[in-house]
Amino acid sequence: MGNVNVTLAIVIFLISYIGIMVEKINRALVACCGGVIMLILGIIDVDQAFFKHVDWNTIALLFSMMILVSITSQNGVFEYIAIQLAQQVKGKPIPLLVVMSTITAIGSAFLDNVTTVLLLVPIIITLTNLLNVNSVPFLISAILFANIGGTATLIGDPPNIMIGQAVAHLDFNDFLYHLGPVVILIYIVVISCVSLFYKKSLIISEEKQAELMAVDPASFLKKGPMLFKSVAVLLMTISGFLLHPFIHVDLTTVAMSGALLLLLITSKDQEIEEVFRSIEWVTLFFFIGLFILVGGLIEVGIIDEMARSILSLTEGDVPKTTIVILWGSGLLSGFVDNIPFVAAMIPVIMEFKEYGIQNLDPLWWALALGSCLGGNATLIGASANVIVAGLAAKSGKDFSFIQFMLIGFPVVILSLIIATAYIILRYLLAYL
Repeated sequence: MGNVNVTLAIVIFLISYIGIMVEKINRALVACCGGVIMLILGIIDVDQAFFKHVDWNTIALLFSMMILVSITSQNGVFEYIAIQLAQQVKGKPIPLLVVMSTITAIGSAFLDNVTTVLLLVPIIITLTNLLNVNSVPFLISAILFANIGGTATLIGDPPNIMIGQAVAHLDFNDFLYHLGPVVILIYIVVISCVSLFYKKSLIISEEKQAELMAVDPASFLKKGPMLFKSVAVLLMTISGFLLHPFIHVDLTTVAMSGALLLLLITSKDQEIEEVFRSIEWVTLFFFIGLFILVGGLIEVGIIDEMARSILSLTEGDVPKTTIVILWGSGLLSGFVDNIPFVAAMIPVIMEFKEYGIQNLDPLWWALALGSCLGGNATLIGASANVIVAGLAAKSGKDFSFIQFMLIGFPVVILSLIIATAYIILRYLLAYL
């Protein structure tokens, strides 16, 4: 029966994956159908699916941030920020792309990449509509730099949070010290390549630039109690994220508290039902379906077997193991969500002490770099990708799975090459 379950789990996952790539049917529907078929066939049971594998922390964090962004966006705040930014670079497309990418990368490092894209995508869409320029390059860049920036810190990307929780001696500053330099290097190389790639296709007419410079950003703000309430609560929530290393309150708790507070203090100014209608339900249900699908792979031992296979190739050799973990996690994280992959890898790396390897730090940095950077390979490689795609589709600015992969996958290969050189020079020369 075990082998039958393994085969069924692989077949269901692959069919669902192809369905998500082809995009003929709504991706949330495909993911949820795949998950339910795994439940019906007994590959995974309901308790395992909903209490072990669906990451309700992530779902609750997303839901809370969607509420905060939805209420704040009603007051013209994002339009105001967008026009201010665009006027700073005089409406020139490539400088604007660089500015938005830089803000995304920095925000992703010090908030987290999910929160950052929820805040910035409405600004990007507003800005590109105003300038009558193609939104897709800006949205794809937001995904790329959310994942690159999120790699730099402990709170930037879920895999780093998991590694930080599992390895007691690694703190916020360790992640910044060890991963920050290579992330800056990757950022510089990738922003240069992306700017060159889109240089000819991003054109804004002088007329539109002149129109933009004549606009008063403040005219978009709907001044009133709701504006000040929503901005104040949003800033308090972001401050809570930034103070996470000191206040030790979970990010999800901070986000939920902010969302509930804002709903309470604005309940007389708006219809609460309208706020709930504006939530990206498709994105949330896509995540739930995806968590159950990958949970099925975990339950039949596929993810764990993949992790062990990577390590059995290297026979305990530190340099070889480190590079295999970097590339293995980098390539697999693009196609299987990086959260369950990292969950499977952590205990396996812990076991390496039995091979006589005392210093596991190079392996932890390789896992962090591979799993975070690898998320750029496909639209389901990381949480931020799914959210941007969902928000883009809702605004009529959608782009296809293949369209993103044609840019994302080369960026991953380039990022992993730079990360390989960095890890060899910084950690592995002593072993060679």
